[in-house]
Amino acid sequence: MNLTRNRSRLDTTSAPATSMMTLLQGRRSHRILVNTAVYLLCLGCALIFIFPTVWMVSTSLKDLAQLYRVPIVWIPDPMIWQNYTNAFDAMPFGRYILNSLLIIMLVTIGTALSSAFVAYGFSRFRAPGKDLLFMLLLSTMMLPYAVTLIPQFIMFSAVGWINTYLPLTIPAYFGSPFFIFLLRQFFMTIPRELDEAAKIDGYSALGIFWRIIVPLSKPALITVAVFTAIWNWNDYLGPLVYLSSKDKFTVAVGLSFFQGEHSTDWGMLMAASTMATVPALVIFLLAQRYFVQGIATTGMKG
Repeated sequence: MNLTRNRSRLDTTSAPATSMMTLLQGRRSHRILVNTAVYLLCLGCALIFIFPTVWMVSTSLKDLAQLYRVPIVWIPDPMIWQNYTNAFDAMPFGRYILNSLLIIMLVTIGTALSSAFVAYGFSRFRAPGKDLLFMLLLSTMMLPYAVTLIPQFIMFSAVGWINTYLPLTIPAYFGSPFFIFLLRQFFMTIPRELDEAAKIDGYSALGIFWRIIVPLSKPALITVAVFTAIWNWNDYLGPLVYLSSKDKFTVAVGLSFFQGEHSTDWGMLMAASTMATVPALVIFLLAQRYFVQGIATTGMKG
């Protein structure tokens, strides 16, 4: 009789534990299914986005016969590496790369410094109408680049800046609304107690900015630098409008000259496009850790 009672007690006490284990196993299976579906979706999106790059690299190594062969030749045989050397022989492509790197260096430095200064003022100082002025600054982001292009061209033409790099670099030293907003949001996550401690040590507002804010904002500043470098590397309209000498053209403009009026050497064009893509990939890969950190931590505190 006692043995029967003990068994019934064990059954009643083990029933909740069994149901709990079943519930946990069900949740675990559901989580595995969800994660698998997410990974498959990400993999599918990655394949879609990487397809143009694979096609570009494959085409850059094909001859004319392989370009139009059906079915599509994904791995060229033989691989025509001469397309890359022909790209440098057909156009001063090396010069275009140096011109783009020069513009990127000047614009990146100017954008990062000027945007950081303005963002520091909006995030740390108190002034009447500061919020209204900040909203007015953000509203300028709604103006398309093409709308201001003609007035800017007239203004730069009046001061004799056409066919120089000045119209492409000097505006960067007046800040960018998007990057000012990005840096302001990041600066607001930095505790103000650090400013107070720096003031006690005798630092001025400029000293606090340079010795406290800037070192702590390295991820955000690198994010600004990466965005600016890639945008200006791919910029086509600006150099096309302001530059007229072929020796001053950038990579984006130089690529357009590989397209003929009646025919196009697609192998050479894709070889040049592949070489134009490599610097942007290198910039992103080198700064990827800081770039992701800067994006992830921006805007955590309003």
